[in-house]
Amino acid sequence: MAKISINLGTGDVQKETNVIIGIDLGTTNSLVAYIKDGSATAVKDENGKHALVPSVLYFDKEGGILVGDLAKEKLVSDPERTIYSVKRLLGKQFGDLKEKQQFFSYKIIDDDQAAMVKVKVADKFYSPVQLSAEILKALKHRIEKELNANVSKAVITVPAYFNDAQRQATRDAGKLAGLEVLRIVNEPTAAALAYGIGRDQSEEEIIAVYDLGGGTFDISILQIQNGIFEVLATNGDTFLGGDDFDQLIIEHWKLTNPALSKLEGQAGLRLAAEEAKKHLSFEEKYSGQIEGLNLSLDRTTFETLLQPLVQKTIDSCKSALKDAALSSDKISRVVVVGGSTRIPFVKKSIGEFFKKKVYDELNPDEVVALGASIQADILAGNQKDILLLDVTPLSLGIETVGGLMDGIIPRNSKVPTKAGRQYTTSVDGQKNLKVSVFQGERDLVKDNRKLGEFILQNIPPMPAGLPKIEITFILDADGILIVKAKELRSNTEQTIEIRSQYGLSEEEMAKMLIDSMQNAEADMKVRSLLEARNESNNIILSTDKFLKQHDQILSTEEKEKTKEFLDKLKKVTAADNKDAINLAMEQLNEYTAPLAHRAMDVTIAKAMKGEEIGNIDKGV
Repeated sequence: MAKISINLGTGDVQKETNVIIGIDLGTTNSLVAYIKDGSATAVKDENGKHALVPSVLYFDKEGGILVGDLAKEKLVSDPERTIYSVKRLLGKQFGDLKEKQQFFSYKIIDDDQAAMVKVKVADKFYSPVQLSAEILKALKHRIEKELNANVSKAVITVPAYFNDAQRQATRDAGKLAGLEVLRIVNEPTAAALAYGIGRDQSEEEIIAVYDLGGGTFDISILQIQNGIFEVLATNGDTFLGGDDFDQLIIEHWKLTNPALSKLEGQAGLRLAAEEAKKHLSFEEKYSGQIEGLNLSLDRTTFETLLQPLVQKTIDSCKSALKDAALSSDKISRVVVVGGSTRIPFVKKSIGEFFKKKVYDELNPDEVVALGASIQADILAGNQKDILLLDVTPLSLGIETVGGLMDGIIPRNSKVPTKAGRQYTTSVDGQKNLKVSVFQGERDLVKDNRKLGEFILQNIPPMPAGLPKIEITFILDADGILIVKAKELRSNTEQTIEIRSQYGLSEEEMAKMLIDSMQNAEADMKVRSLLEARNESNNIILSTDKFLKQHDQILSTEEKEKTKEFLDKLKKVTAADNKDAINLAMEQLNEYTAPLAHRAMDVTIAKAMKGEEIGNIDKGV
């Protein structure tokens, strides 16, 4: 049933729907689905042909953003402005990705901080959350066009191995896209739901979900009992998928015909390889041409090329079973997900390893999104036979530097629950740390509701960044929240207890949620600016310290140049331009990185000679 509402931002009257959508936010492609006439349905493009939306963004020089097929066309002609595989960046620091930098044609920024990476396009900097939000906006627009109504609630899937930071980043992206994310669901759980597995509460079984997409592979072992899905083990490779199969074909062709290596652009060759891969799933031989050069490949050769990579996936399956302390005969069903599982050799290898029939009746590209839409329908209350556990009404978190809210237990988390994160100090010799607990969905604590605070005292004096302080939230079934803070090096500990529901009415909760949705974009801009300032202040402090500690090994020119970059950073930090701050940090880091490495070499050389070692800074 639809209702009429007013968009408070524009004043427009628009139709709203109570449909909750399911979204598969993928590395290579993304989809949106919903329950239509009682069946899970993936929403296709305006031509009614394709449900897949390539997870690719293109930023034109006028500031416009293309998402999907139109953006994918720019991968060859303008690679530095075309962003792909954003999902691999969610919740990641630069250190997590430095070995994989060659995979990306665009620039990923290393600011030497324990923060999520940033992507540079021209002179602007984007977080993976902002980039993912643009993909989600495109999916939201697609289904709103289908339904001719506004959609505001969603279930989004993530890999089972996603950690807390990656899940929170996915939630933030949804919020920025104008979606209230009711639940984050594991992709293998969604795939199982799409096949109706777990719907019968009396069923007890263990299943394997083999997910091989365009860029990633993962295997999950799930135990299903009383309608509850528990991930027993997960394994995989975030840089293994159909794209790697294409690359094997290209390398084979170049080896058999060296003239192919001299082609000016390789995009056509990659498209031909993808076409050959798909063709050989149904035929025994592929033949084609590119710029007058013949291309051919038979299925037997193709399978020989694939064997080492497919074996890697089987080895991951073995590891997952070992981690779950199970043998393959304990697996009752094997569900396959991802377009690359259409390849007969892949399907055959899975079946032979598990000695089971492979479940592939549903479109492997769509199965996760379909499962997400089923979970969404359950949350909408349209399937009364499914029991949902109680969930937290609003997010719970603490205040961090700059007045930011750092969520620890997200809204709609099942209760009872327990979650924790590690923090550190921002000042040298800090002995006390105030822990302020807040409830709400806004990015700044001033817009949320304060629940209480306490002070963790007697932290041993250490340099800023060295203490390890673990903040743990424990929320019981009665809604009682216990917050613990513990300095792990000294075992100093403090606890506070906050009572049930925190005195908020349903109307107040609803208002807080509406406020968070209406202000998501503005909140993100403020958060991005404050985070940039926090990073900048840390770099300014460490650079000042570096100049003092290593004065003797730096030339006058190096010191003056460093101070020049430093002064510029101090100046822009006091202003309100997040991109200018990020650019100044990047310039300072690029100039000082070789100096820091040289200082490290000098210090190590002294140590090897038996001289006293002073404080060593890892970078500036």
